[in-house]
Formats: sequence, structure tokens, C-alpha cells
Amino acid sequence: MRSPFSHLPNPACGGADHGFHRRKFLQGAGAAGALSLMSWGGLFSMPAFAEQVKRSQKRCILLWLCGAPSQFETWDPKPGRPTSGPFRSIPTRLPGIHFSELMPKCASIADKLAVVRSMKTNQSEHLQGIELLNRGAGPRPPFIRPTLGSVLAQQLGHLDNPVPNFILLDPCPEGNEYKEFKAGNWAGWLGAEYAPVRVGGEYRIENVLRAVDLNAQDHESRNALRRFLTRKFENDRKSAAAASQNAVFERVRGLMSCAPLFDLETLPAADKERYGPAAFGMHTLLARHLVENGAPFVMVSNGMPWDSHVFHNEIYQMLVPELDKVLYHLITDLEQRGMLDNTLVVAMGEFGRTPWINQARGRDHYPNAWSLMMAGCGIRRGVVVGSTDIDGVEVAGKSFNEKNLFATIFSALGIDPNAIYDIPDLPTFHRVEDRAEPIREILS
Repeated sequence: MRSPFSHLPNPACGGADHGFHRRKFLQGAGAAGALSLMSWGGLFSMPAFAEQVKRSQKRCILLWLCGAPSQFETWDPKPGRPTSGPFRSIPTRLPGIHFSELMPKCASIADKLAVVRSMKTNQSEHLQGIELLNRGAGPRPPFIRPTLGSVLAQQLGHLDNPVPNFILLDPCPEGNEYKEFKAGNWAGWLGAEYAPVRVGGEYRIENVLRAVDLNAQDHESRNALRRFLTRKFENDRKSAAAASQNAVFERVRGLMSCAPLFDLETLPAADKERYGPAAFGMHTLLARHLVENGAPFVMVSNGMPWDSHVFHNEIYQMLVPELDKVLYHLITDLEQRGMLDNTLVVAMGEFGRTPWINQARGRDHYPNAWSLMMAGCGIRRGVVVGSTDIDGVEVAGKSFNEKNLFATIFSALGIDPNAIYDIPDLPTFHRVEDRAEPIREILS
């Protein structure tokens, strides 16, 4: 039977707030006091201070649904229409709002969520879509724009935090078919110190223990000598590359002290049972644990399972209930721990899926009208913004793009989206270009 939407394009698969921010601290603190503080172990060596920062800091967890999830089987069902597929819709806690029947748990906490049903972007291939939705603007060669995670690491990170400021949890950290993005320049002009620490697979960081024949005093003496020599080289050459390398060395030292945080074996069995057993759930549990212990930004990726060009309905019968369960437990746990108001949660992919089903019983790439979910810090609870037409082919009314999204994320976290990057020898770049407006309907 010919699809009623066969005339439409069918893209193919192409294969404590900022109070202790590093710069502000160095600008406002006396040099002698700051140096003496750092010399005996750093700010986070003071337990009371560390606990205060953890309680008050703003954080973000990005659940990256790589491959692009379908809006029809999640946030924007079209029951009874040719585009709906076999799944029904169910009511939520919000009057008149329905989610897919595959998401009963999220329907039960819809009053804590904000859903945007009117996203519209302009990239229909994975790599380009991932780049666009992670950097917030199209490429401007030869300059490489930092990803969202790197910007938030810079803005939300804290001086001397042993926990990495940008953590990427990925079931295949060595890279998948889109390894060019995974291994690419995440931090752009911000520098390597704001690149992610990528962890995956066994859920723990390997090779961070001090050699058994090296005592702590000798280990620290070696580090002190290295710091002295590399700092001298950096100052003599005025080298940004050397500065980034030095920052990476310091990050490794922090990882040695916080490596146990990455070991899921230390978490309660009941938590692992609720989130697991799949890698996506385990990584989301680990993300919750990491932000609870001082990580400002954690991105959870899940490979490419959402790219459903074949047997879409069968695949989504497995994928969506897992997402439903994981989101429900993450939002509920953050609220029970008193962390939801300070933790922004975003669940999204690089675009949506087509309203039509192809000949292989799949849905293809579709950036013209798709959905995402946000909750927590700076976000209104229980709102659904935007809509699509009766069959989900086009946005009905006002649409939002990647720039509106980034402006929303920055605004929710108390970051000025219109600020100019303070980068020497670069043209003018704003955190969000074109003074794009945030999606004000979902901002609290």
C-alpha cells in the first residue's frame, strides 16, 4: 500500500553557582591566600567546603539518545492516524496530554517534566546532526566551536575539583561508526582541559593506581618537579598547547583520587536492579552518582540503537520501555535527594523519525518536526510546548532550533547565552549566535 506521505522527502541513512568558577576565583581572591590554599591540597580537600559546593552547585545530565528517537512512540503520539503505528497513547498527569503507551512511568511523572514537541532543525544525517545539536551552531571553518559539555564544564566547573568537569559515559568509548565525532575536538577553542573524560564498558576507570613500588611522597615529588618544569616551559613559550597539556596532567591526578566514584560495584544492589541491567541504565545510574559527588556535567550516550530504519516497531518495543524506566528513576531519585532543582536533565537525540513507515518497516531520519524532554534546574514543571499537525508532518505554529535549545539550557543554568567568548585572536563568537531566544515557555 502506498504511503500517503510518499511525496515527502525520505532521507536515507548516511552512515555553588558560579561563585567558585576558576576565573572568578582568581580575579577575586588574594594571590597569596589562593596559593597557600592550593599548596596544602586545594579547596576540595576541605570536607565541609566540598559538601557545601556539592549541595549548591548547578549540574546537568544529558541523556544522548544517539541515532535519533521517534517522537511518535515517545512524546508526541498520533493515535488513530496513518503515522501512529500500532501503539496507542495514554493519558498523563497533565490534563489533555498523552504520551505513547510505551511510556507509562513518564506519564505518571509528567507533572515534573517539560516536553518540547516543536523542534525543527536542518541536518538529516547523523554526524552533521550530532555536531549541530552538541555545538549549538553550524560549522564556521577553520574555527571549532566547543560542545555543550565543554562550555558547561567551563562555566559550572570548580577550582581544584578532583571529579572531572565533563564526563562522557559511553558503552563503546573507543568510538562507533561515528568515531570521527567521538574522537574529535570536543572542547574547540576552550582547550583540552574542557574535553571529556570518556568512560564506558566496565563502568570503571582503569590504570589509575599508583605503582606499588612508588610511595606517596616520591610520587608527589615527581609531580612537583613535572609541574615546575612544564609550567616554566609554558611560561617561556607562552604556549596554549602546553597549558592544555598541564591541565590534563592535573586532571589525571584528580582521577586517581576519585576513581572509586566510577565503580558501580560500590553502589547498592537495589539501585542497580532498578536501573539495569542494560548499559544505558547502568550509565545513567552512574551519572546520578557522579553529579551527587560533584561532577558538573555528565553526558550518557547509548550507541546507535534508535536508528530504526528496519523493524521499527519491534525495536521500539524494547527501547522505549527501558528509556521510560530509566528516566522515571533518574527524575524520582534526584527529587528524593533534593537535587532536582539544581540538576538539569535533558533527553534528546540528533533529530526525529519520519511520519511514514518505509518498505523495510522502519522510520527514517526526520529533522522537520521532533520532540525532546527537559526537567529540573531552571525548568518549569508539567509543561508541553509546541505541537505538530494532525499527522506529525510539520510543526504547527512556532518552531525551535538548536540555538533556541542552547539558549534555554544556558538560561536554565544561570549562564548568559548572549555572552561573547573571551578568546584572544579569534573573531567574535557568542555562546548562542544570532541572539536566539530561549524557549521561555519552559523556563521557570
